[in-house]
Amino acid sequence: MPRDRVAIVGAGVAGLVSAFALAARGLDVTVVERSTSLGGKMRQVAVGPSLIDSGPTVFTMRWVFEELFAAAGQNFADHVCLRPLEVLARHAWDEHTRLDLFAEDERTVEAIGDFAGATEADGYRAFCRDTKRIYDILEKPFLRASQPSMGGLIGADGFRGLIRLPQIRPFSSMWSALGQYFSDPRLRQLFGRYATYCGSSPFLAPATLMLVAHVEREGVWSIDGGMHALARALADGAKSFGATIRYGQEVSEVLVSCGRAGGVRLASGERIAADAVIMNADVGAVANGLFGIPARRAAAAIPRRARSLSAMTWSVVATPAGFPLRRHNVFFSGDYAAEFDDIFARDRLPREPTVYVCAQDRDEGQAIANGPEKFLVLINAPANGDRHAYDTAEVEQCAQRTFGVLKRRGLQIQRQPDAMQVTTPADFNRMFPATGGALYGRSSHGWTASFQRPGVRTKIPGLYLAGGSTHPGPGVPMAALAGRSAAASLLADLTSPKSFRQMAMRGGMSTR
Repeated sequence: MPRDRVAIVGAGVAGLVSAFALAARGLDVTVVERSTSLGGKMRQVAVGPSLIDSGPTVFTMRWVFEELFAAAGQNFADHVCLRPLEVLARHAWDEHTRLDLFAEDERTVEAIGDFAGATEADGYRAFCRDTKRIYDILEKPFLRASQPSMGGLIGADGFRGLIRLPQIRPFSSMWSALGQYFSDPRLRQLFGRYATYCGSSPFLAPATLMLVAHVEREGVWSIDGGMHALARALADGAKSFGATIRYGQEVSEVLVSCGRAGGVRLASGERIAADAVIMNADVGAVANGLFGIPARRAAAAIPRRARSLSAMTWSVVATPAGFPLRRHNVFFSGDYAAEFDDIFARDRLPREPTVYVCAQDRDEGQAIANGPEKFLVLINAPANGDRHAYDTAEVEQCAQRTFGVLKRRGLQIQRQPDAMQVTTPADFNRMFPATGGALYGRSSHGWTASFQRPGVRTKIPGLYLAGGSTHPGPGVPMAALAGRSAAASLLADLTSPKSFRQMAMRGGMSTR
């Protein structure tokens, strides 16, 4: 009996999750990836013999992957080795002022009390209670849903859902809401940083995004072999069920026949026929016609003003000095508001950036010998890589400011040109076209932003979207949820051909 055929465009996390889930159900899956390696934004950069994770570095919400593997009759822990982190992150404001967040809540309460006083520690307890409530309210009706909808969110619990709406804080900015818990501006800065996990400014994003803090409190892990090992495990799992992954193959067009998706055409001219297509590509690339004119209807373009953050990164092998690093480290700027004003209002690199440093050789209980280590150094940047060149002089000036911030906070990392690779917003735009280098799709600015991300179903029957620029949002677990949702929606539609015909007659489901 012939199997249903699925073509998946892109071997990022969402595409690999979809491939794994569908191949495990017996479908004939072909993944087409234009790069020569898998992972998408979960990329590795080679610096000499060292491979440095140079995309996402924080692993949370392990249950997303445990459920995925369990549905296929497998144990996630047999394929990916995780190590829990005792210290979630170390934060610094100057050479002497530091604060760690711990996996154990009471240790964090004690640390905040020592850092800023008992009142602030009480504020943190209240913050924890409220962020857990926000997460609990949103997990099933929003995070796990295939289509973002305020009506769906409220309707999930009827009148009770309407009553609970203010509890998720959609109408307050994150920055103003944090002021209700913390009077110390450093703590507002620390917890406001979670907005950047969604590519957004804490001054413009809704307080709903405080739920990210709860996600981290539920556990942060490092992965043996780096984050890229997760992508390899997903790819290996999909292939074990018969999926095919083709690298170095660029898709030029989604084939649409009789009103529905019927496969893809490669840049080489080869056609891959399919009963359904999943696009694990940025929605901007789809909307801008990079996959053919007919497919443009599948997604609305993201206006420039609505783009999320990009980044400037340095993948470095160097010997550090001076600062007692943990795996995740944040060195804050002196003026947080000015930093985001530079990026979003002035469309330029911040004059004094907040700097994130992932010390990738540092795990709990692991001794570090004196000598070179692997680092990802990252600052937030505007998503203007499609209209700004970032010449050598500008990149060097930015590096001096960035590593200068580190030095003033006690960390010295000596840059050597032959042991470092820089990635600018223009580079990210080349890797992920039609984005300007935006790494998170649409920014989460304003209370309606989360509902403007497209869901997995599109106006074109048989064509589905999955990835960090779609619902429920950016980040490894969220992209994985999108991939799972795309696979589930595709399976449901394949078993109900009538729904395809109805969608075609009605013109499809709105993605707006």
